[in-house]
Amino acid sequence: QVQLVESGGGLVQAGGSLRLSCAASGRTVSNYAMGWFRQAPGKEREFVGGISRNGLSTFYSDSVKGRFTASRDNAKNAGYLQMNSLKPEDTAVYYCTADSALWPSRQTKAWDYWGQGKQVTVSS
Repeated sequence: QVQLVESGGGLVQAGGSLRLSCAASGRTVSNYAMGWFRQAPGKEREFVGGISRNGLSTFYSDSVKGRFTASRDNAKNAGYLQMNSLKPEDTAVYYCTADSALWPSRQTKAWDYWGQGKQVTVSS
């Protein structure tokens, strides 16, 4: 079992930046791809970005590509999502995920482990 805890969310003005952290425990995160999803009120949960097990490959949704960066520090058993140039439409609860696959999947059902979620609110 892997437990994931997100931190670093909050309120920011449009154009600002936030960094989400995901602390993993239970098992070493180097054995897992890591991902980020978000869910806005009244909308389905959607893929935001992900990073491969070895950290060499990252993947993003078109809506955040060029603004968000996923990274990981296997020595700290943690993952991160740097969010720049934030827009009001980025407002959502953000979830950290982990899965034993080599590569992150864009499909919600593919992920084995989920954090509890962290609110990110971007004001206009």
